[in-house]
Amino acid sequence: MQVLYTASATSTGDGRSGHVRTADGILDLDLVPPKEMGGAGGGANPEQLFAAGYAACFHSALRAVARGTKADVTDSAVEAEVGIGPNGAGGYGLTVALVVDLPAVERAAAEELMSQAHQVCPYSNATRGNVEVALRLRAAA
Repeated sequence: MQVLYTASATSTGDGRSGHVRTADGILDLDLVPPKEMGGAGGGANPEQLFAAGYAACFHSALRAVARGTKADVTDSAVEAEVGIGPNGAGGYGLTVALVVDLPAVERAAAEELMSQAHQVCPYSNATRGNVEVALRLRAAA
């Protein structure tokens, strides 16, 4: 694979209770475990960062696929819900639900666009076989 871009971020402190910063300084955040995991909450956490990245990446893939079909993706949106919990083997695992709004696209066509985007999106390709990812259509014409 020819790498087109590389992002670099460093975690310091205590990981989930630490700090992350990208090499270019654009992202510079303290991390706080959510209350549901025994933390104080009220701050950023790795699952939020993953959800934001996956939502943006999948939305981009969806719009790229839609361009090829000339589908109207006006007012489209993608929400990524990332869950974390014990995996039953002494570690933790993630789940993802991608909730897609395609209000100007007929349901069958919207489902096909989601399926195609799931094959194109780098996050989907990286998680396939490792993370349970559910595709859900929230709104369609």
